[in-house]
Amino acid sequence: MNRPLAPDEIRQTVLRLLGEIAPEADVTGLNPGVSFRDQLDLDSMDFLNFVIMIHKTFGVEIPEADYPKFGTLNGCMEQLSGKQAT
Repeated sequence: MNRPLAPDEIRQTVLRLLGEIAPEADVTGLNPGVSFRDQLDLDSMDFLNFVIMIHKTFGVEIPEADYPKFGTLNGCMEQLSGKQAT
């Protein structure tokens, strides 16, 4: 990314990526503090693919130890607001 994204842009991008992982789900009604895995019935591979998509889309390095921090919409927002490549 060439410029830091606004919080709404980050949110919309994360929701779009989730929609690609779980196309049958209504991602617009997600509770931002509840695990994606619980709300969208994602398995481990789905979640791993989601983290990989975040890495590629936002251009951020995500150590495996940080994967759980991306498990909720709030967590993604917090992590991506602070990690965006400049």
